[in-house]
Amino acid sequence: MPQSNREYKDRLFKFIFGNPENRDWTLSLYNAINGSSYTDASQIRYTTIEDAVYMNMKNDVSFLVADTMSFYEQQASFNPNMPMRFLIYAGMVYAKYISQTDSYHPYSTVQQKAPTPRCVCFYNGEAAKEDRMVLDLKDAFDREADIGVRVTMLNVNYGRNRALMDACKPLRDYAWFVGTVRQNQATLNDFDAAVDTALNEMPEGSTLKAFLTANRAEVKRMCITEYNEVKTLADEREEGRMEGRMEGRTEGVLMALLSLVRKGLISEERAAEEAQMSVSEFRERAKLA
Repeated sequence: MPQSNREYKDRLFKFIFGNPENRDWTLSLYNAINGSSYTDASQIRYTTIEDAVYMNMKNDVSFLVADTMSFYEQQASFNPNMPMRFLIYAGMVYAKYISQTDSYHPYSTVQQKAPTPRCVCFYNGEAAKEDRMVLDLKDAFDREADIGVRVTMLNVNYGRNRALMDACKPLRDYAWFVGTVRQNQATLNDFDAAVDTALNEMPEGSTLKAFLTANRAEVKRMCITEYNEVKTLADEREEGRMEGRMEGRTEGVLMALLSLVRKGLISEERAAEEAQMSVSEFRERAKLA
């Protein structure tokens, strides 16, 4: 398996919606997701665990508004294992919340109330997906489990989930920008130029244009990092498939050699030599066959 040596990187999604400087945008996204109408962005209490790392990427955004603990993650590659990722992050966030909340007494004989979790994955990969899907942790287990996590996956590629985009203009602008960078990359074959062109082409009325333009270098770094991450994951998956095929072929050769030994057509020593292993290894594998 190739070693990618990826450092922990933030995503453009987090840079926009998990940034305390952009609380209004975070609140706009929250209202659009929940059908609420909060107007005071100062109510947002960010709970993101900065050192919570999964697959070499940080926890994107988590925050508390009223009695809801929101967990938001953006994915440029479809990942059906997101519920497990959310379970890991939620455990960290709630542990910290409880330790810092005087009103929650974990050892009380009275039921303690905690913020209701809401897990949302914003998908903008190139594989075709529905506007809305529900990923369930129970699908990871062979039997009924005592722990449950449900993740709502929303397709936020530009042009999808129109009602959601209309309700949150920063999300619509984000979707437009990511989609335009992707299109430019396909024609320009130069990521710097792809990002620059997208920034220059953003409509003047765009909510995000001034912010993204002012942080052009950081935006480029994040876009390139995410592009490389998607490509690396795709390469690793293909490498894994190749290794699986090779392993299957190796197993097939082993079984054929074992059959010849059992029929007395060749010796164990010859079979082991053909399988490129010691006689003792061949005998051990034969016991498992």
